[in-house]
Amino acid sequence: MAIGNSTSGKQTTLRHVWLASLGALVVARREVRYAVGEMDKVRERAAQLAGDAALVARGGALALRERAEPVVGRVGAQLEQGLAPMLERLGLQSPPRRKSPPRRQPRKPVAKKKTTPRPLSARRQADRRIARKGR
Repeated sequence: MAIGNSTSGKQTTLRHVWLASLGALVVARREVRYAVGEMDKVRERAAQLAGDAALVARGGALALRERAEPVVGRVGAQLEQGLAPMLERLGLQSPPRRKSPPRRQPRKPVAKKKTTPRPLSARRQADRRIARKGR
């Protein structure tokens, strides 16, 4: 006798549901791994862009400083020249320019203490006493 197909057609059994859920779990796991990998790439790219932005900002600040320092020096010198005659009329002197602080002399090496001999251990003291008595 031949085994025939069931007359009711294809039926969904509990085994089919179980296998389908396992398949869905595997697919979801693959998708999560891919998403985590993509997230790591995005995080690395964001960190790289932040570092680049910091370097650009630092470079811009240095360029601005290089341009501003001479202007500030000129303005300060012009202000000082303009105030000097008025200060002389009032009997006030312009503040003297600061000198750079003198260099500090290097320290002399500290004299080393003479080492004192360590006290003998109790056993050695006893050995010496015995040796003296035996003379």
